[in-house]
Amino acid sequence: MSGNGDGEGESDAGGTYTLLVDLTAPATIEVGALGAHRFDAGTYAYTGSALGPGGFSRVDRHRRTARGDNDVRHWHVDYLLGHPDARLDRVVRSVGVDVECAVASRLPAGPLDGFGASDCDCASHLAAGSAEAGGFIKRVRSAHEAAVSGTDGRVDVVPGTS
Repeated sequence: MSGNGDGEGESDAGGTYTLLVDLTAPATIEVGALGAHRFDAGTYAYTGSALGPGGFSRVDRHRRTARGDNDVRHWHVDYLLGHPDARLDRVVRSVGVDVECAVASRLPAGPLDGFGASDCDCASHLAAGSAEAGGFIKRVRSAHEAAVSGTDGRVDVVPGTS
């Protein structure tokens, strides 16, 4: 990994990422065209791709949204990250590979159909975590490791906004 060691300003070629988002209180959030949806307090995992010339700079944008430094709501996850009770805990990345749907399919069914999956056949790219956040984080990392098995990709974990 390059950059300043905290995951910001990374220049990796990109790949697939999963944002681990803690929602500290239940909330009803308007999620763009998907409409208003109630989210229970807990941990959520959103899986997306960061391919192309910007690489993982998309994750930096998500960090800014979670910190309140970016008000633009372009992707479904922006609505969740932009809620005042949401905190981006960490990011699990599969560097150098496009395994977005493979990772998402290895995680629990999402609480909102269509979330982050408007350009594929997946039901959702948002998963709700278990009561034990540490176990959910391990499950997300395992999903990435299984998805990159047999490829040149590597898996790492970088900080969120905390």
